Amino acid sequence: MKAATPALVTLEQRGVSFVVHSFDQTSVEGNDVGYGRAAAAALGVEESRVFKTLLASVEPPLSGVAHVVAIVPVNTQVSLKALAEAIGAKRCEMAAAQVAQRITGYVIGGISPFGQRKKLTTVVDQSAELLTTMFVSGGKRGLDVELSPSDLVRVLDARVAAIAVPNG
Repeated sequence: MKAATPALVTLEQRGVSFVVHSFDQTSVEGNDVGYGRAAAAALGVEESRVFKTLLASVEPPLSGVAHVVAIVPVNTQVSLKALAEAIGAKRCEMAAAQVAQRITGYVIGGISPFGQRKKLTTVVDQSAELLTTMFVSGGKRGLDVELSPSDLVRVLDARVAAIAVPNG
């Protein structure tokens, strides 16, 4: 397969086994349940298997680390307190959409943990370890990749921690 995004290029270069899944992104935009949950429905996959990639600011920056990536299921939200604890920071705050796009190189709704502009500290919710495969953005809206959680953790050199909490 010829890679279409930096995320797919990264996965191919690292020899990761993955499956690309496409869906009509216009069918999920503006959905009341949120983009990630609507994407899970469009893919016909349980929400607990589809993960969103979020960017948080580290306050104050920790040893040169100003931003951290959090990967959590789409039917949850990230606990900023738990995220900060996972990296040994005082606190984390969600990055503004424009900042997330500038730092990662991807548009909101299409932010992949792979192939970002620069390597960032990454934390994956521990629920991923219970799965055989998980879905994350392939680097653009309407494109997800399915891969093993162990491959995701290995390629990203990610930490695994309990960082997701129920929505609401």
